[in-house]
Formats: sequence, C-alpha cells, structure tokens
Amino acid sequence: GLPVTNHLAANGVVFVSNDNESCKSCLLVTSNLLFTVLGLVTLVVGLWGLINKESFAQEKISGIRTDPMLLFTFLGFILALLSLMGCVGALRENMCLLRTFSAVVLVLVVAQVLAVVVLYSLQGQIEDYLRSGMLAAMVRYQNDLDLRFITDEIQMGLQCCGADTYRDWGINVYFNCSAPGVQACGVPPSCCIDPLENGTVWNSQCGVGAQKLDEFSAQSVIFLGGCMGSISRWIEQHSGVIVTVVIILLGVQILTLFITFVFILYNTKHLKCVYVWFDLIKQS
Repeated sequence: GLPVTNHLAANGVVFVSNDNESCKSCLLVTSNLLFTVLGLVTLVVGLWGLINKESFAQEKISGIRTDPMLLFTFLGFILALLSLMGCVGALRENMCLLRTFSAVVLVLVVAQVLAVVVLYSLQGQIEDYLRSGMLAAMVRYQNDLDLRFITDEIQMGLQCCGADTYRDWGINVYFNCSAPGVQACGVPPSCCIDPLENGTVWNSQCGVGAQKLDEFSAQSVIFLGGCMGSISRWIEQHSGVIVTVVIILLGVQILTLFITFVFILYNTKHLKCVYVWFDLIKQS
C-alpha cells in the first residue's frame, strides 16, 4: 500500500510507517473506542442511579459510600479514562500516553489474575462474606431501592427466600414477628411462588404471615430454600460459561497489551533509526 508519512515537531524529521503499523494503530483505536463507550455508559448509569435516588442530598450523603451505584460510577469513570488514554495515544502516536496505558493495563491484568486465584482458593470465606452481604441487604430492604431490587431479582431468579431459610427475614424490623405493622412475620412478595394476583397484578401481601407457617404449609406459598444454596448451585451449573467469559475478558486485555507493546517498540526503534539517518545527512 501507499506509505503514510508522519511529521515530527522536532527538527522537522519525517519517518514512514507501513501498513502493519497502521493496522496495529487501527486495532488499538477501535478496541479502546469500544471500551470508552462502555465506560461512559456505565458511568452514566451510575450517575443516573445516584441522582435518581437523591444520594447527593444532605441527609443521604453519609450513606453514599455503601451505595451500589457508586461502584458503577467509579468503574465507568476508570474504564472510560483508561480507554480514552489508549485511544488518544494510538491516534497521536504519543509514546508517553501509550506507556502509561500499557502500565495500568498490565497492573489490572495482574490484579485480575490474582483476584481469580484468591476467589478460587477462599471459596468458603467468600460464601460467608456473601451471606453477610445478603443479610445486610435484607436489613435495609425497605430503605434502599437498589438493594431491594437486587434482593428481589436474586430471590425471583433463583426461586429462593432469605439467605439460608425464609425465616431469615425476621432480621428485618418490618418483617420481624414483633413488629406492629401488617408485614410482621411475613416475607417480601419476591419470595412467593405466585406473586401475581390473577396472573397480572403484583400482590404485595402474598408473603404476609409466611414465617408463622411450618415448612409443609409454607411450601405451597413461598420458596423454602435459602439463596446461598441456590447461588452455589447456579455457579456449579454455569462454571463452564463463567470460566469462558473470564478467559475471553483476560484474553482481550492481554491482546490489547501485546499490541500496545509492539506498537511502542516499533515506533521507538523507527524513531531512533530516523534520527540516526537525519544526523548522517547533517554531517555529510
């Protein structure tokens, strides 16, 4: 193909890049552009969630650190910033940006590999952390819309109720049997086998008094099994898919890192050759 010339600001030096270099640059720009868009979408979703719940209001600002939407906002910002750095670095052939980008990606890849190893080796403790997290979400069920949504989706999706048993909902002040309200000794409607009245209307009272029932009577109304057991079974059943997704994600990052290293190495060597050639011309 036709050579592409790039003009250096210093000394008016000109060097030529071939089609292979253009291909590497195109791959870097395309992949980083896609990740930039993904990061911006994640960032917008996180900010929308925080603003929609008025998490920045004076009376709620103290609880923003535990808001799940803050994680979306943080991850979206980091992903967009890092990908934009790689995109601009590849477009402008800025070695400083590309070196910074590759260093950060290398750290992230190593961190992810270590995280996978730690998660695999500490499965028992992680299950305890998940149980504690779910119990904490159950305590705040009525007060946090995000935690309520996540809890409901888990219970309906996995057809479970509570962490280990449906009676775990007694930890919530509204569902506790000593509570004065109508929800006392009940469970959320997401625990119900059929939460829809007449197949169309959401019946928010379907779990009222469920904790008073014995397991034989309750099994026709609500899901008896706890969600921790259901989560463990789901992970075992989908372990192949999970491993495949993890390998693909790590593979894409490692490939991007490799292309960036090759791009930096090629341009650094090429630039040195051009300066040597330019010095020889000046001396002659």
